[in-house]
Amino acid sequence: MSNARTGHKQIVDRNPPATPAKTAILNYSIMAFPLAFAGLPIYLHAPDYYAVNLGQSLASLGIILLALRLIDAIQDPFIGSLSDRFHLHRPLIIAIGTLMLGGGFWMLFHPAFEAPLVWFTLSILICTTGFSVVTINLQTLGGLWKCTSGDRTRITGGREALGLLGLLTAAITPPLLASRFGTEAAFSWLTLAYLPLLVAAFWLLMSWMRTAVISTPLNTKSKSRWIDLLNDRWRMTFFGISFLNTFASAIPAVLVIFFVRDRLGAETYTGLFLLIYFLAGIASMSLWIKLAEQFGKFRAWQISLATAVVTFSWAVLLGNGDIVAYAAVCAFSGFALGADLALPPAILADHIEADQRQNEASRLFSLMAFLSKSALALATGAALPLLGLFGYVPNAPMSSELNFVMSLTYAGIPCVLKLVTLLWLLVLEKDLALSKTAVRR
Repeated sequence: MSNARTGHKQIVDRNPPATPAKTAILNYSIMAFPLAFAGLPIYLHAPDYYAVNLGQSLASLGIILLALRLIDAIQDPFIGSLSDRFHLHRPLIIAIGTLMLGGGFWMLFHPAFEAPLVWFTLSILICTTGFSVVTINLQTLGGLWKCTSGDRTRITGGREALGLLGLLTAAITPPLLASRFGTEAAFSWLTLAYLPLLVAAFWLLMSWMRTAVISTPLNTKSKSRWIDLLNDRWRMTFFGISFLNTFASAIPAVLVIFFVRDRLGAETYTGLFLLIYFLAGIASMSLWIKLAEQFGKFRAWQISLATAVVTFSWAVLLGNGDIVAYAAVCAFSGFALGADLALPPAILADHIEADQRQNEASRLFSLMAFLSKSALALATGAALPLLGLFGYVPNAPMSSELNFVMSLTYAGIPCVLKLVTLLWLLVLEKDLALSKTAVRR
C-alpha cells in the first residue's frame, strides 16, 4: 500500500534490526578520515607545489583544475549507476577506487619532470575518480545498512565527524612537515604516511562488510531510468532543498580567506578560525543525533538552519579587528555544520528504505554528491566575479563600499539563502516527512 501524499510504500517490520555497536560504526566510518584528508592536498597544496617547485604557470594549473572539477562532478551519476548495477561486487569496486585514490595521490607528489602538467592532470584525474568511487559507495553502504531510523543518524554523524577530523588533520599536517623537512620532502613524507592509513581504513571497512547486515537490492538488473527516478515529488523537493542549502554554505567557504584577510585584517588567525569551525562541527554531532532522536530529523535540520541564520547574520556587522566576535561566529556556524553533514544523508537513507529504492541507492547518493560539487562550482563562479564587478582586488586597500559588498556577499546572501531553505523546509515538512509506519523503528 502506498501513501498517497508522500508516495512511500508502507513497510511494517515486527522484528527491527539490532542497534549497531560503536565498534561497527567506527569500522564503517573510519574510511571517511583518509577520504577527507586527501581533499586539501589535492586542491590547495598541489597547485602551489607544482608552481613553486616545478615552475608551472598558475593560470595553466587553474584551467586544468577547473576542467577536472567539472569532470569530477559529471562522472558521479555514472559511478552511481555502475555501482548499483554491480552491487554484489561492491567490495571489488571499493578496492579499485581505493587503489586509484592512493595511486593518484602518490603520483601527484612524485611528478614526472619531463611533462609536469600532463602528470598533474593524470594524477588528479585518477585520484579524484577513486575518491568519488569510494565516497559514493561508502555513503550507499551506510544507507543500506539495516538499522533503525534513529541509528542512521548515528551512522552518518560518526562518518561525517571522522571526515571533519580528517580535513582538520590535512590542514595542520603539511605546514608542520614543511617547517621541519622543507616543502618537497614534506609532501613525500605525507604520501608515505597516507598510503598505510588508507590501506588500514580499507581493511577495517572490509572487515565491517563481512559482518554487517546490508539490504540487498531486489533485482539489480531492474532499475528505473534517471528521468523516472527524478520524476518524484519527494526526491525533487529534497534534492532542491539540499542544493540550495549547500550553495548557501559554499559561498562563505569560497570567500573565507578573502573575508578574514581583507575585511577583518586578521590573516594570521585564519588557521585558528578554521580550527574552531571544524572542531565545533565535530563536537556538535552528538547533540544533533540526540535532537534528531527526540524531535525528528527534519525538525533538527530546521533548528540547525535557524542557528546558522542567526549566527551568520552577525558576521555582516563585523569589521576590521573583530577577531573574538568572528571566532564566536565560527564556533556557532561550525556547530550548525554538524547537522548539515549528518542529517540529509540519513534522511535520504530513510527514504530509500521506505520507498524500497535499494536498487537505486548508489545513484541517489551519487546525485547528492553531484549537487554538492555543482553548488561549490556555482558559488566559486558567482561570488568572486560578483566582488570583481565592484572593483575588489585581493590583498588591496578596501573602501567602505567594498567592505559593505564583501560583508553582504560573504554573510548576507548566504543568510538569505539559508532562510529561504528554512522556510521551504517548514512549508513542505509534511510532504517530506516519512509516514511513521514506513520507517523501521
